[in-house]
Amino acid sequence: MKKLAMHWKIIIGMILGIIFGFIMNNVDGGRGFVGDWIAPFGKIFINLLKLIAVPLILASLIKGITDLKDISKIKNMGLRTLGIYMGTTVIAIAIGLALVNTVKPGVGMPEDTIEKIKLRYANDTGIADKITEASARTNAGPLQALVDIFPSNIFQSFVEASMLQIIFFALFVGICLLLIGEEKAKPLTGFFNSLNDVVMKMVDLIMLSAPYAVFALMANVIIAFDDTEILLKLLLYAFCVFIGLVLMIGVYLILVAVYTKKSPLWFLKQISPAQLLAFSTSSSAATLPVTMERVEEHLGVDGEVAGFVLPVGATVNMDGTSLYQGIAAVFIMQVVWPEGLTFTNQLVIIGTALLASIGSAAVPSAGIVMLVIVLESIGFPAELLPIGLALIFAVDRPLDMCRTVVNVTGDATVAMIVAKSLGKLHDNPKPNEWDDNYEEVK
Repeated sequence: MKKLAMHWKIIIGMILGIIFGFIMNNVDGGRGFVGDWIAPFGKIFINLLKLIAVPLILASLIKGITDLKDISKIKNMGLRTLGIYMGTTVIAIAIGLALVNTVKPGVGMPEDTIEKIKLRYANDTGIADKITEASARTNAGPLQALVDIFPSNIFQSFVEASMLQIIFFALFVGICLLLIGEEKAKPLTGFFNSLNDVVMKMVDLIMLSAPYAVFALMANVIIAFDDTEILLKLLLYAFCVFIGLVLMIGVYLILVAVYTKKSPLWFLKQISPAQLLAFSTSSSAATLPVTMERVEEHLGVDGEVAGFVLPVGATVNMDGTSLYQGIAAVFIMQVVWPEGLTFTNQLVIIGTALLASIGSAAVPSAGIVMLVIVLESIGFPAELLPIGLALIFAVDRPLDMCRTVVNVTGDATVAMIVAKSLGKLHDNPKPNEWDDNYEEVK
């Protein structure tokens, strides 16, 4: 096993976890055993990644800004980053809408299937909570999203892992360190540089347990799905989302090949551990430490670029989730509100999904909250919202896993593009302790 590359170890863990989950689903007491004795190890792994996500964002952003030495470079990098992120998000939503209007997965869905789904999720508090959360965000006012960027208590932001507020604070601190001069800033910049190195070493150590954690996570995911009939009825919808996500990854590979002149296969190989973890955890925030390590150490993106682009991307770049918004919204309308399928409403979906993706929590099932916001923006009947969400709730988790892969891949792609545009993309990235070539290098 020591000679295997990390991505192969993770794939093996994933496959064994799926097989083990299916076996336990058919053994008396198997589901309870997985939930009590296997799943906790996956949760511990995710907790460890989340533990270092906040200090990593803080340290990497401040380090990246202070390394620039010039405030004008921040504006240059920031505008490029946000512009590319928004551009790819619009492309993702357009792909989703084109697919769902072509395939029409919601047209002709049997009434008995709809009734089964409604009955299964009739008393699901999760759906009600998502609707309440989305409504609160919608009713807060048009500029509430802007207000939420500015923290009143940064320690509270750390506790709540409010990524946009942490990013703002890090940018603010980094800019002020540049303004006070290198000599005065030296003690604090040294601290954050050291903190960044420590956190990256933590990533190396945590990743040693990744294959075993992925086994636990996948086994727990499999035992959660026991209603095969409903899943088969929703297969066309899920397939539509999956194809859209694959097409979006194709867009990234084209951008990598055309703009950065790098091999798409090489790109996928280098970023694959982060993709596999994104699939297992359904959280781009939890995957962020690994994404940063892969992008900087293996894709050759300069540290100051990776430290700026990736933390911002984990919060504002939700291409996979936005693509899913378009497909899910139209699918729900095809089933329960076909009269709402107008060209104007679909244009509103593009704009709302783009805005909703900015500041959306980078955690599992955040897409459901965004979907409610998108549906409410086009006047979707409130009484049909629980039914609409129940339609897709059964397959949301596996699709959430897939769209998180796209989100993370998009972050890495944009980081390479920005680095290339600034002349900060290196040809010889260095491996770390769990790279497949480490022994040879050492």
